[in-house]
Amino acid sequence: MKYLIILGDGMADSPTAALDGKTPLQVANKPDIDMLAKKGILGLLTTVPEGFQPGSEIANLGVLGYDVREVFEGRGSLEAASMGIGIEEGEVAMRCNLITIEDGKIKNHSAGHISNDEAAELINFLEEKLGNDYVSFYPGVSYRHLMKIKGGDKRVSCTPPHDVPGTPFKEVLPKPEVPEAAETAALLTQLILDSQELLKDHPVNLKRIKEGKDPANSIWPWSLGYRPSMKKMTDQYKINTGAVISAVDLIHGIGVYAGLDKVEVEGATGLYNTNYEGKTAAALEQLKEKDFVFLHIEASDEAGHEGDVELKIKTIEYLNDRVVKPIIEEISKWKEDVMVAILPDHPTPTELKTHTSDPVPFLIWGRDINSDNVKEYDEFSAAKGSAGLLSGDEFIRLLFSFK
Repeated sequence: MKYLIILGDGMADSPTAALDGKTPLQVANKPDIDMLAKKGILGLLTTVPEGFQPGSEIANLGVLGYDVREVFEGRGSLEAASMGIGIEEGEVAMRCNLITIEDGKIKNHSAGHISNDEAAELINFLEEKLGNDYVSFYPGVSYRHLMKIKGGDKRVSCTPPHDVPGTPFKEVLPKPEVPEAAETAALLTQLILDSQELLKDHPVNLKRIKEGKDPANSIWPWSLGYRPSMKKMTDQYKINTGAVISAVDLIHGIGVYAGLDKVEVEGATGLYNTNYEGKTAAALEQLKEKDFVFLHIEASDEAGHEGDVELKIKTIEYLNDRVVKPIIEEISKWKEDVMVAILPDHPTPTELKTHTSDPVPFLIWGRDINSDNVKEYDEFSAAKGSAGLLSGDEFIRLLFSFK
């Protein structure tokens, strides 16, 4: 038996006025996903424990069955693992976004989805100007980068920039959670302000402005943590090998700590224009060799953050047509059965433009599974499924229980 999770990041939503009270999952034309729903079992999964913010780092750890209270050490530390950057004793790592500030407010969390090459030039420039024996910058993908501070204290409240578009940035600057973290919070605030002075007239940004694009005119550090300690999935479940496929360092980093092989696909952007066909081919190739594959597709989440309901519908339809359909067509020819699960990590409602902690719908399908007669895959249909409402490691254990 082999196992495949297809995760449509942020795919779940809330009833939307623009869709007459329906969700994008209810409206999207997704015949192959709905076919699996008819033949499989459905339910809801709580991926974000009470007391935690519904970030993708928390939710994806939740999907894979990890207790975030025990293992979570910040988003930056997970992304560092994907980037091959070590975290030493006494170092704190964090995500460092390139963002756009306009009229003193956070316009967006992504600097207009800046390109990798442009972003790398800016991050390397900041490393040259602001980096020292204690502070280091590392380029990642698009707007997603990494910063480390030697001797830093993780107990700093940093607001994720995707949660506060339109908010004056000075209202959400880093704040110490304990007196001992005041120095780290002050350093982060100063780095933000220094970056704004350095980036405003950088040639990359002047060129972007001339082309009508948003400038990457500020950094935004958040999700601080030390090196995490996680058990490998191969040590917890009856699988010997696994792989993770994503365009996002965070997901690859979770996979690295979970003992999964990191698979990169050329042209994987994390947006609606990602290389769906390449990721599909990679998933099938990895399934031939390994017991478990975690295929992560980011596009719906980004559409949700942009508040673009039509784009979100399109990304769901792309997931159906360019990922699910060809995968099911291929594995249906195989002698060995493959259990397939489809779900998001968290909702990203287009009306809110940010994540929520609501339970997400999931389906599990395999050749010999007993259907629960739910006919469609969406937030409300899944609530009627036989699996009920799951939490903790119940979903992943349910998936691996099929032999």
